Amino acid sequence: MPDPQKLVATIHKAAAAFRATPGRSGHVVRLREGVEVLVAGDLHGSVENFRQLLRRADLAQNPRRHLVLQEVVHGPFCYPGGGDKSHQLVDLLAALKCQFPERVHFLLGNHELAQWQNQRIGKGDADLNVLFRTGIDEAYPGWGEKIYAAYLALFAAADLAIYTTNRVLLTHSVPSANHLMHFDVTVLAKDDLEAAELTLVGSVHALVWGRDTSQANVEAFLEKMDADLLLTGHIPCEEGYTVPNDRQIILDAKGTPACYCLFPTDRPLTQKELIEMIGVL
Repeated sequence: MPDPQKLVATIHKAAAAFRATPGRSGHVVRLREGVEVLVAGDLHGSVENFRQLLRRADLAQNPRRHLVLQEVVHGPFCYPGGGDKSHQLVDLLAALKCQFPERVHFLLGNHELAQWQNQRIGKGDADLNVLFRTGIDEAYPGWGEKIYAAYLALFAAADLAIYTTNRVLLTHSVPSANHLMHFDVTVLAKDDLEAAELTLVGSVHALVWGRDTSQANVEAFLEKMDADLLLTGHIPCEEGYTVPNDRQIILDAKGTPACYCLFPTDRPLTQKELIEMIGVL
């Protein structure tokens, strides 16, 4: 495990770097023209899949390439005492952001929102928020409170939407139809998010929790967001990705197969072309 004092400093440095990302306004990032984007699906604590993504992204040798990660917490990997190990992936994400501050991005997922806002999220009888906190205490005795506070600051600094110049939009999910009519795009561009926007009736909550992938709903969402195509995570995919409609692709990177999409932004793309650019770890 890293030195806890240095870890806290790294996490806070990464949070500041997310807020200072070039092209970012509030929690929305607009990437410059001509870059490449490698976006992965949900990771849920899979350090091995993260390592494979790093090898595939090869950021050091590809200076135009950006890496977009999402949903890193709450996984199946546990310490002997039962605590969740997924905080290790938050540590790695923070270190990577510090190494490539302009080209690493982190989309807030519903699991990070739940942990940040202490909104119970469970699997069976287990409270995933409690298991996450227990894992931190188990890994860093005596430092759990300070490290946990740093993680929450990192989640608060995460991106909510990423735009490319060829009109591809990256978000964790899509508001459901009953929330979309009240969904306020301008909220995403605010530096400080109001507490109400993070609850069940808020726009941020709706963005990361919704599961309505119907054609009509996704088209309406993209019209509100002023984009043509959508890449998301959130929904598990047995094949590592799925295509629920003709405007959206869902990626999943937590297990096997784990999928990502690597695409250019220097020309218009069709959904068919994006599908052909999906890779498997």
